[in-house]
Amino acid sequence: MAKPLDCAIVGGGPGGLTAAIYLARFRRSAVLIDAGNGRARWIPESHNCPGFPSGVSGRDYLARLMVQARGCNARIESTEVTGIRRDGDNFVLSGDGLEVAARKVILATGCEDVMPALDGLEDAVACGAVRLCPVCDGYEAIDQDIAVHGPLSETVNHAVFIRTFSKRVAVVPSDGIVDAAARGRLADAGIEVTPPSGGLSFDGRRCHFLIGGESRAFDVVYPMLGARQKSGLATALGAVTDDEGALRVDRHQMTSVPGLYAIGDVVSALNQIAVATGHAAIAATHVHNALPANPA
Repeated sequence: MAKPLDCAIVGGGPGGLTAAIYLARFRRSAVLIDAGNGRARWIPESHNCPGFPSGVSGRDYLARLMVQARGCNARIESTEVTGIRRDGDNFVLSGDGLEVAARKVILATGCEDVMPALDGLEDAVACGAVRLCPVCDGYEAIDQDIAVHGPLSETVNHAVFIRTFSKRVAVVPSDGIVDAAARGRLADAGIEVTPPSGGLSFDGRRCHFLIGGESRAFDVVYPMLGARQKSGLATALGAVTDDEGALRVDRHQMTSVPGLYAIGDVVSALNQIAVATGHAAIAATHVHNALPANPA
C-alpha cells in the first residue's frame, strides 16, 4: 500500500467539502471520498445559507464548494467507503475498488431522513409542498396551512416550533397512540390534532392527507418520521453514540476513537449547513495541528 495520507474524509456534503478545502490549503495530503447521495442534494433552494441572500439550491452550493476544493488541488474520489479498519497507528478505508491508508479520518457521512410514502415525492420537495427542515425554511412558510406528520409524541416540539411561522398548524399523526400530555401541550399552543392519516398524495401543487375517509389539503407538509444516522463506519471501530445513533465528539470534533473525527449531521441534531461547515473548520484545523509539522 502507498504511504499513508495525512487524512481521509468520508462524505462530500458541505461539511466534507469544507474539510477538504481546509486541508488542501494547509498543504496536507488528503482525499475526499463521496458516494454522491448526500441529503444536501434534496434542498431545492435555501434562503438560510449565509452569504446567499437570493437563495441557493443544494446542488449549486455543492458545485461551488467543489470548484473551490478543486481550485486548491483537493483530491476527490467518487465511490462508497464500506469499511474502515485500524492498521497500527493508521486507518485503512476500503470500498469498491478502493483501499486508502490515512493517519486521520473525518467522517461527514450525515443522516438519512425517513420519508413518507408519496408518489411524486421529489417533485413535492422541489416545489415546497414537502419541506424537511423548519429551521431552514419555516420563514418561507409564513401564514400557510402546515401539517406536521409523524408519531404524535415525536411531533410536539416540531409543531410548537412551527407555530412561530403560522397560526394554521395541524399535527397529522402517523400512529393511533393516545398521548394525553402531547395533546394537552399541542392544544395549549393552538395546534389541531387530526385523526391518523390514511394515506398521502400530491396533486402537483399541494399534498393531501386522507383523514377520516376525506381528503384534506395542506400548503406544506413537514414529515417528522425520524432519521437514520450514518454512523456505522465509526461504531464498527467502537465509537460511542448517543441514544439516537449520533456520534459523540469532543470540542475538536474527535470521536471516542483517537484520530477519528465526525462532523455535520452524523453528530448534531441541528442539521444545518452552517453547523456542518463550522464543524469542518474545527476538525480540519485540529487534524493539521495534531500531525507532524509540514514546513515548506
